[in-house]
Amino acid sequence: MFYVQVIWGEKLRAKAIDQWTREIPVVAKRGEIVDVNGKVLVSNKQSFAVYVRPRCVDNLDLVSKTLAKTFNLDQSAVYNKIKNGGSEVLIKRQINKSLVTELEKYNLNGVYYTVDNQRVYPYSELLCQTLGWTSIDGIGLSGVEKYYNQFLQGENGEIVFEADLVGNNLQNSTPSYVPAKNGYNLRLSIDVNIQLICENALKKAVLNYQPKSASCILVNPQNGKILAICQLPSFDLNNIPKNDMALLNKLSRNGLIVDSYEPGSTFKVVTALANVNEHLKGNSKAFSLTHVFNGSNFRIVDGRKIKCWTTHNNGKHSNETIKEALNNSCNPCFVDMGLALGKDVLYNYIENMGFGSATGVDFNGEALGMVVNKNAVTSGDLARISFGQTIACTPIQLAMAVSSAVNGGYYYTPQLVEEIYDENSGVSQRVSPVLKGRVATEKASEIIASYLEGVVTEGSGKNAYIEGYKVGGKTGTAQKYENGVIAQGKNIMSFVGFFPSHKPEYLCLCVVDEPTYGSYGSTVSAPVVKEIFEGIINYKNIQKYE
Repeated sequence: MFYVQVIWGEKLRAKAIDQWTREIPVVAKRGEIVDVNGKVLVSNKQSFAVYVRPRCVDNLDLVSKTLAKTFNLDQSAVYNKIKNGGSEVLIKRQINKSLVTELEKYNLNGVYYTVDNQRVYPYSELLCQTLGWTSIDGIGLSGVEKYYNQFLQGENGEIVFEADLVGNNLQNSTPSYVPAKNGYNLRLSIDVNIQLICENALKKAVLNYQPKSASCILVNPQNGKILAICQLPSFDLNNIPKNDMALLNKLSRNGLIVDSYEPGSTFKVVTALANVNEHLKGNSKAFSLTHVFNGSNFRIVDGRKIKCWTTHNNGKHSNETIKEALNNSCNPCFVDMGLALGKDVLYNYIENMGFGSATGVDFNGEALGMVVNKNAVTSGDLARISFGQTIACTPIQLAMAVSSAVNGGYYYTPQLVEEIYDENSGVSQRVSPVLKGRVATEKASEIIASYLEGVVTEGSGKNAYIEGYKVGGKTGTAQKYENGVIAQGKNIMSFVGFFPSHKPEYLCLCVVDEPTYGSYGSTVSAPVVKEIFEGIINYKNIQKYE
């Protein structure tokens, strides 16, 4: 008796309750997603779900025929579903009120409906790869909807009916109601106004250059918060192409986080920072700030010639300092830096600046990129890594690395969500910035930021220059490979820019993949970043630098 009543008692009581009650679920309201200013990005609209309790149906033919007609379903399928179903059978979810009103006219025994929720995306395509979507059951399947599903989902309630042995409602019994617990809301770090600025600038780039894809990510280098993240082509979250899964998978991949690419010359920021920081630390292998590099436009490493991408002094290559090498994006100078520092030192910066590992962004499926194992790297590999080849990264990795190079040397974890809250109960959990480590001194960072400002004022990044504002940046044009060889005419154009350069609050990386028109990151991507920064300046009413 002790075993039956105490040890086994809870399970037996549950079984007993299940035998003499029948439940209709009450769906919890899924939490909303808003931008940093509280503008709703994802909400719900009321809909209904229709159930049938087969044991309470007195005319199965009539019920199945009426339900099939009302909801445009196959009658035989509905008939068999009810006939062979359990105690409750779900007929259809996410039904609008007008259909429920029509169904009520028939007063069918055994047919019930409950309030349901349907996800609504007021901005349609905006942030589609980042926000993600849910299943018809309200479970997050991708993006923020998936990553934060445990907070957004809530807990369903139920309406409980007392029933007899065969499942019929007991007369004169009163149903009990267990309320649902609604999900928590999310406040993103994204500003929808800045997001729209980025989206519009990207759309112009797509129209002008007709690329395979175009994307950009905008972060605050001082804390790692993502202010905007967009990618084209996109799709309407209110009309997801679920009938074409191949297309949906292609359009819904957030390539800024889950795909890797060879960064090209934008990676030179890492090599330059490593050299400057090591020089200030007294490392004799590092070049001084006034060192003048050999003016030859190539280097021979492991028997192979590594050339500069162009000449830049009346058709001739010239002697130049680190600052000038950044201005001209000179490959041979960065080869010299990388080889002089050696793999142990350079790899220390590569690892500390997040390459080859997850940034920790709050998003599923983050890629790690590709870094050649240090024990296997050759001098030729190291030479090419120094100017952004033979290494692959995600755009978000590069954005955070450059942020750490120009923000004083601090590496922050990027974040999309800054608050989880319930507006009714007042419960709130702030997601604080996470400082992962220090990559360089304040002085080294200050020098690199000033050098990169020079890239915009007098170097290859002139197309990002904004009069009266201190903008820094670095261009990049990376080749693509197919079957181990360079794919002719298939390049990735990029530009990473930031402002104000002396204490950046905005850093934007724009990546344009395989543009039909345009040859370099300086001519394709830099103007996009300029347009985004000009939009932010107008939106925030940022005054010119005195």
